[in-house]
Amino acid sequence: MYIFLLIIVFVLGAVVGSFLNVCIYRLPREESLVLPRSHCPSCNKTISWYDNIPFVSYLFLWGKCRYCKQKISFRYFIVEFINAFLYVVIFHYFFSYNLCFLLSYFTFASMLIVVTFIDFEYFIIPDEISIGGSIYGLILSFIFPQLMNTHSLWIGLYRSFFGGLVCGGALLLVALLASYILKKEAMGMGDVKLLTMIGIFLGWKLGLFTIFVASLLGSFVGVMLILFKGLKWQSKIPFGPYLSVGALITLLFGEKMITFYFSVLLNISQ
Repeated sequence: MYIFLLIIVFVLGAVVGSFLNVCIYRLPREESLVLPRSHCPSCNKTISWYDNIPFVSYLFLWGKCRYCKQKISFRYFIVEFINAFLYVVIFHYFFSYNLCFLLSYFTFASMLIVVTFIDFEYFIIPDEISIGGSIYGLILSFIFPQLMNTHSLWIGLYRSFFGGLVCGGALLLVALLASYILKKEAMGMGDVKLLTMIGIFLGWKLGLFTIFVASLLGSFVGVMLILFKGLKWQSKIPFGPYLSVGALITLLFGEKMITFYFSVLLNISQ
């Protein structure tokens, strides 16, 4: 039965992933997510439902448009797979929790995937995701206060709001300080709004730990790019993807990582 549920969750994640590709393509272009229907970006032919089946259609068509034979970005396949995979991982990790945890974190993960791919390509984080996601997170924390480890509606809302305020405020302070020292903009406000959303979903403690994880990831990848790809130190690197990956890692393993981190510090101090 459990395996059957995993298969259903994987398929659900793939279907949602197909919609995420629409978001990734259209949000930066400020296009409607509803109309027109999915179409080939090269020839503008409307894509039939049988050519829009996650994984299957891409493989069957060899990654090309049925009509103009132009190559379709492999990103479409990757986004569907990543979203499906994350849904399975979240389902497995929060299987013993109630349904509100699963649905909330499914949506959270999907929003972070959209942010990652858009920020990598366009160096922007759409307000539709960060601000819209923040409002959505606050509503969820009020309707399902268990997300904030309480049964009180108002305490759940307060903890969620406080998490966003602390995390967004902390990153804003870092951004302003870095900009003052470097005499130029060091971090976009999109990152601040994104971390605010993350804090609203995860709470202040895990939200702040997300900054730590994201900084480690960003530093490692940045150094690798400098050493092996010839990237310059002053090159602009999007921070949103690392915040997103850091948030997902923190969502799944944050509590254990924090406990381990402080146990190591305690042993060193002794």
